[in-house]
Amino acid sequence: MATVTPAAVAIPSFTGLKSAGATKLGPTSVKVSAAVPRMSIKSSLKDVGVAVAATAASALLASNALAVEILLGGSDGSLAFVPNEFSVSPGDKIVFKNNAGFPHNVVFDEDEIPGGVDAGKISMSEEDLLNAPGETYSVTLTEKGTYSFYCSPHQGAGMSGKVTVN
Repeated sequence: MATVTPAAVAIPSFTGLKSAGATKLGPTSVKVSAAVPRMSIKSSLKDVGVAVAATAASALLASNALAVEILLGGSDGSLAFVPNEFSVSPGDKIVFKNNAGFPHNVVFDEDEIPGGVDAGKISMSEEDLLNAPGETYSVTLTEKGTYSFYCSPHQGAGMSGKVTVN
């Protein structure tokens, strides 16, 4: 543990200096004592390491809890999913957010999803549309594989995408 204690400071006199018209003074010494608060450092390198590891673990867990956001319609007005191809881990939440060129929806192609997955349970209905900026549709995919999806009003314009669950 480090401890700081008050220190005495001696200020020497400058008897060797001469100035015109100055009278000579005798040697003088001043003793100054400053009150310095005591400080101690109680954490060790081990404690610091534990704190850093805990912070890193919390950040990692928090980042896994974040959703992947996919824009419906490009900011330039294009009819596209942005990005149109991406990867997630099983159980990650995917949020499709209405951006431009709406109305939009998200329909998973039943012929291009992993076997055993029901496209109807992960898709919006073809009649259900996101009509305003900022509206969202969320889905969580748990089965590994590649899923193709499209926007039914703009499928003919090529508005489609692919997500891979690793």
